[in-house]
Amino acid sequence: MSTFLIEPGAKLANRYRLDHVVSETGGATRWKATDETLARPVAVWTFADGFPRTSEVVRAARATSRVPDARVTQVFDADDTSPVPYVVEEWVIGSSLAELLQQGPMEPERAAGLVAEAAEAIAAAHANGLHHLCLSPGKLMWSSGGAVKVTGIGVDAALLGSNVPQPGAIDAQGLGNLLYAALTGYWPGGPQSGLPGAPQGPMGPYPPGQLRQGITEQLATITTRAALPQLAGQMVPGPPITTPAEFCAALAEVPRLIPLPVAPAEAVPPPEPGTSRRTGEFDTTTGPRRSARNGSTAARSGGSRPPANSRTEQRVSQSQGSSTKRLLIGAVAVLLFAGVVAGAWTLGTNLRSGGGEEADPSADATEDVVDSAELEVLPIATSDGFDPLGDGSEHGDKAHLAHDGDTSTQWNTEGYKDPMGTEKTGVGLLIDLGSAKEVHEIDLVTPEQNYGMQIRIGDDVSATDPAALDSALPVAWEGSVNGSETVQLEESATGQYVVVWFVELPMDGDRYRGSVKEVEVRGL
Repeated sequence: MSTFLIEPGAKLANRYRLDHVVSETGGATRWKATDETLARPVAVWTFADGFPRTSEVVRAARATSRVPDARVTQVFDADDTSPVPYVVEEWVIGSSLAELLQQGPMEPERAAGLVAEAAEAIAAAHANGLHHLCLSPGKLMWSSGGAVKVTGIGVDAALLGSNVPQPGAIDAQGLGNLLYAALTGYWPGGPQSGLPGAPQGPMGPYPPGQLRQGITEQLATITTRAALPQLAGQMVPGPPITTPAEFCAALAEVPRLIPLPVAPAEAVPPPEPGTSRRTGEFDTTTGPRRSARNGSTAARSGGSRPPANSRTEQRVSQSQGSSTKRLLIGAVAVLLFAGVVAGAWTLGTNLRSGGGEEADPSADATEDVVDSAELEVLPIATSDGFDPLGDGSEHGDKAHLAHDGDTSTQWNTEGYKDPMGTEKTGVGLLIDLGSAKEVHEIDLVTPEQNYGMQIRIGDDVSATDPAALDSALPVAWEGSVNGSETVQLEESATGQYVVVWFVELPMDGDRYRGSVKEVEVRGL
């Protein structure tokens, strides 16, 4: 029997510090913890003495780590031979489906896109002999790095000791329940994770199409066949959906978009370049791109979005009103400017006619303003891949290709399963200017994909944790880059090192990857 005291502050394997309890399941405890070796948050399962399924959970965790799908929560470590057996998993930072639905049901296309991603992850797990069996709104996550994550695959089923004859049917119904919830804001099996139970009719929960307008018949039918199999063939055509693979195949025929966590009902105007990350959409006919944050704030009673033509008329009307206001403001500004110029000319004439000395024309110039024409290209002494929060290696041998004057060559980050934000906050290209320089602009050429990026400038590149990195190499600019861009810093920054720091990577093949074809630093 172990004499190890499991309480906050305890450390497992001399590296995992237990911070606080998240949940408990009959002798198994889930903790939020810190991996002190890699300075990152993790989730840790520990097991009380005598817990009967410790070995099964550890085996399931190890099997889950071998599922080749980035949407499956990663397992970092598992050991049932130590004094305190444990499983260490990825700590997903983001919003659960339950949290996303606090603002109301999602738009149908985005609900389909989100749950389709989860379905593909569950189908991949089934192909590897693993199941979930406990799908709920809290298990489907949209990470802060912009990726769908399904938590609990394999491990949850082992924790509960579930041994069912048709696990595929249970997970297919669980996926149907997730889609039902995303479309309506109700959980068909009763209250769950803060969501109210679905209204009941003579045959159980009402089909989603009866609770909310705007859901296409095809999507409503798929949801009903999966979530409410007793209604399949009676209230909707077709047999029940009984496996995650069938669910994926059915949703493949439905138009869908990938949602980002929070959005108003109306479309959000695109951000100005250089001020925030650009967004795109995901359409199953064209392939993956980043999607705009969107959702629905329709009431649970079944509200729907206004027709497209009414929204268009509203935007046109608003645009016309805004244009009129801008014209009036512009006219007033011109008149004021003319008055100021006339007054200044009169005052100058009077001063000169009085025999005073003419003012130095340079006296009124703003000394801090530096014209781009005055900036020089700052020579790059050396360059390297920069991965201080990981293993320290990032294709440094190819870093010179990012400033060789040839846009047909490029430096790449390593390929990641995470677009950044989960395992670590970023990765980048380190540029050494040889000595501290005043930096004003950076020219960047990347492939034509959206990259969430920061420009960091400082004199210390030895930090190995996020807080120290922010202090040693503060962020001078943050935004998105796509193709050829000139990044102009609002305020100049001085330092020996310039880091092109990727905080959001696009998908490149089967991995997330960042690329720089050319970079040029300008300053004084």
